[in-house]
Amino acid sequence: MAEAQADLGRLLRGIENRYNSPRTMQMLFEQSLTGTGRIARVESGVLYLRKPGRMRWEYHSPEGKLFLSDGKNVYFYSPATRRAERSKLKQSDDMRAPIAFLMGKLDFQRDFREYRTWPDGADTHLVATPRSDKAPYTSVEFVVQPSYQISVLKVIGHDRSVMQFKLSHELINPPIEDKLFQFSLPAGAEMVDVNGQEGRQ
Repeated sequence: MAEAQADLGRLLRGIENRYNSPRTMQMLFEQSLTGTGRIARVESGVLYLRKPGRMRWEYHSPEGKLFLSDGKNVYFYSPATRRAERSKLKQSDDMRAPIAFLMGKLDFQRDFREYRTWPDGADTHLVATPRSDKAPYTSVEFVVQPSYQISVLKVIGHDRSVMQFKLSHELINPPIEDKLFQFSLPAGAEMVDVNGQEGRQ
């Protein structure tokens, strides 16, 4: 039991050290969402991260889709509807939250309360239960490589939906321009705030 706890501690510290140290990160992602009554879909693109709390999900499929956090607000833009939704970062309950904490201060002890692990070849599966009952998910599953790089992350929602992210081609501390984290509303598109106020530019 003590040995298992020590192995878990090493795993958690290894992941924290890998993701807490960089100022910026860049990686490719493949995102899928499945669940009761949902038609499974797979989307992909490039993810840019910068501390603290800034991220840009730039979709190549579907082209033009964008999810962005500038550290204060979260923006979601769909070219299919020509509509952008804006909400406060702290108020966002988006299922990408487990990715967001990777560029904040990753602290498993603070964010999670229960863990399960099992080996898968050289990799390790880690399932963590959030400490807060208000989290928009019931558990998070990581597939962790020996280098402590996260290659797969699954987020299980309260409705049993599963949002999965496959992450690859990870770059640590690449040069990323600040303007990538500034949202610019496309001409003719509509901006909708969570408080219901709308505007068009």
